[in-house]
Amino acid sequence: MRRRVPELKNAILRHLAIPGLALLIGIGSAIAQSGDLRAQDQPAKPTNPAAPTDAAKDNQRKTDEFVEAAQAINGPAGNPECVWLGRRVVVLMWRDDLDTAFRHLDLYDRFGCPGGHVQATFRCLVRFGAIDPKVPDSLSGRVHACWINPTAQPQPAAVQSPAPTNANPSPPAAAAPPPAAAPNPGPVK
Repeated sequence: MRRRVPELKNAILRHLAIPGLALLIGIGSAIAQSGDLRAQDQPAKPTNPAAPTDAAKDNQRKTDEFVEAAQAINGPAGNPECVWLGRRVVVLMWRDDLDTAFRHLDLYDRFGCPGGHVQATFRCLVRFGAIDPKVPDSLSGRVHACWINPTAQPQPAAVQSPAPTNANPSPPAAAAPPPAAAPNPGPVK
């Protein structure tokens, strides 16, 4: 009987050792992936103290754009949800992200927004041509302007001033003499 007790202890320990080892490895890898535990406990500190005022200005600008659209556009195209989704669809189409644009367009249609307004806005955006990617918010500003007035036309290029008409036109500058031709050495033997 004395012999059976140690065998039983060994059998139990062997059956518990493998799951225990797997548990320790799992806990170790979970702790390693979670990063610094002390950094997670500390609240995030804003790095830029002006960020809250910038966020407030940005929110106010967006609110003003929605109000402007509601005042300028009669009907559902002026509703805030239609303005937000519609402008987003146009931006995505401009950036050639058509799959995402079509998913947003489905949402746009679900809200009862007019699809023709998206089409007219995109047409307006294309008529204006290239947008400088280096200028922040140039695309969103142009899309908003086209959303408010889809029939807007781009300004023609600056009209070149006609040539001056003087009574005594100055004589043209003397043309430079043609370069001297290289002497022909004759046939090579």
